[in-house]
Amino acid sequence: MSATDDLLVLGPLLRYVDDTSACVWVETRGSATVRVERGAVSATARTFVVHGHHYALVELDGLEPGTTETYTVSVDGEQVWPEPRSPFPAPVIATLEDGRPLSLAFGSCRTSVTHDETGNRSHGVDALRAWALRLADQVDPADADDPDLAPERLPDLMLFLGDQVYADETTDEMRAFIESRRDIEQPPWTELQDYEEYAHLYALAWSDPANRWLMSTVPSAMIFDDHDIRDDWNTSQEWREKMEATSWWHGRIVAGLGSYWVYQHLGNMSPAERRADELYAAVLAHEGDDEHDFGPAIDAFAERVDQHPTTYRWSYTREYDTQVRLVVVDSRAARQLDPDDRALLDPDEAAWLDEQLRGDVDHLLVGTSLPFLLARGLHHLEAFSEALAGGAWGERGGRLGEKLRQAVDLEHWGAFQKSFQEVARQAMEVAAGERGRAPSTVTFLSGDVHHSYVSEAEPVDGARPLRSTVLQAVCSPIRNPLSRNMRFATAVLSYGVAGPVGRLASRSVHVADAPLSWRYAEGPWFDNNLACLRVDGPRLKMWWVTGEVVDDHERPRLAKVASYELDEDGRPPHPEKVRERFVRGVRRRYRDKVKDRVKQR
Repeated sequence: MSATDDLLVLGPLLRYVDDTSACVWVETRGSATVRVERGAVSATARTFVVHGHHYALVELDGLEPGTTETYTVSVDGEQVWPEPRSPFPAPVIATLEDGRPLSLAFGSCRTSVTHDETGNRSHGVDALRAWALRLADQVDPADADDPDLAPERLPDLMLFLGDQVYADETTDEMRAFIESRRDIEQPPWTELQDYEEYAHLYALAWSDPANRWLMSTVPSAMIFDDHDIRDDWNTSQEWREKMEATSWWHGRIVAGLGSYWVYQHLGNMSPAERRADELYAAVLAHEGDDEHDFGPAIDAFAERVDQHPTTYRWSYTREYDTQVRLVVVDSRAARQLDPDDRALLDPDEAAWLDEQLRGDVDHLLVGTSLPFLLARGLHHLEAFSEALAGGAWGERGGRLGEKLRQAVDLEHWGAFQKSFQEVARQAMEVAAGERGRAPSTVTFLSGDVHHSYVSEAEPVDGARPLRSTVLQAVCSPIRNPLSRNMRFATAVLSYGVAGPVGRLASRSVHVADAPLSWRYAEGPWFDNNLACLRVDGPRLKMWWVTGEVVDDHERPRLAKVASYELDEDGRPPHPEKVRERFVRGVRRRYRDKVKDRVKQR
């Protein structure tokens, strides 16, 4: 075994980075001192332990803005990163610089199976890994003349918008680990049970060499979605009560939220936010060479914030000078499920988001794991199901509505009309210049739905002229494609009469009209893909990339799936006719069948 294997379990992950500071997260095999060196700047941290697993977050400060330098990681004085004889470039930390055009990648829904022919046939090519191989210049692009497939510099951020791990739909490798510990014929069967199983799941998700290199050299931010805990997490009060009545749910939610704090959320916070965080403040306050086991404290914390979500905030913001404000919203744990006062965001969370939705930046980006603007047919169906479950057609209709929303996952923003209406009005106010200088765009970034698209929105009455382009951009999945039948069903709900029929259904239960209307500008498409976004003044460009197998399943080339761009004045492209978009979609699907040598589920 190499020193890396002996001393390092997972990481390093490059997490929060700004103009003068950066933090690096690792999981080590035992109690240790971890050192990170970047040029003349270095820092150390002692590990802390959670249920037998050892972690460190090393915080570098005093870095020069706008600089890129390689770095090393040592554990107890022995270098473990970069690995000797690694085929990948040396990892770097690139600090931000005011005025430099910002670029980021985003996406959601990635399951961890092998990258050979078997894994690619069952789940398609891992778009994140294909992108990593291209960034590392390990493979050629599908189109050598496309500058988007040959970036001049690394992105400033990767934004993972949920389902980074699947705690309920486990892979063969994860099931083998579970079966080595307990009887899978007993609850929770092949789903995750405790912290130890979550730790193994994260190791499977983040240990592939290409993705591990990528996450060591491009900063990341994350937010959970349902599969990080369980499908349909917090769909309704009835769903929650059903889960809490089981023998295993308490262990799942405590382990899920506790491990999320350790593996994902800790690196989301700025240095000041970490110092103020109740758990990390306790880690920093521990003195002595011994490790204190924070497992009981994290368990108690997770239990509390599950039962009392207003006592902790998972949402966060990142400011990129005057170019971008990124607001990342918790749309799962902060739900208010009382049938008489249902909301996607509880009052505290709603008030916090209201404060963040302001202008005075070039682009306001709102990251929410669930698309704010679904296909119109799906949106109206969700609004209908909420009203039906709420008793709009009586008790029998209420039971039917509850079964409907749980059976077909009707639990996005459209199924929480109170919150949807509030945030839609706030977004329109930002776009109208009523909350500071209007940005060029108000762009919602989302995942979850296993298809990707761009929608453009406008006010329904036209009485309030907007100065901003309002967009919904979705990238899903990174690696977990829909079955062919589900793709067809989604397409039916995306085109044609589905919108008007859904609107009639929602009107039948007296759902209020939305303050905005929207339509597809691009998509939908169903490839495994990763989205890239670049801003430069009022301009915004997005494109989606995927992996294509040519000869070697483990070395897919990177190809572009679609793109969308505002011009130099921030104006959207000219709307295409529905027929033209439909024909282009048919051509894309035909192209995929001809070109894709990998059979997806």
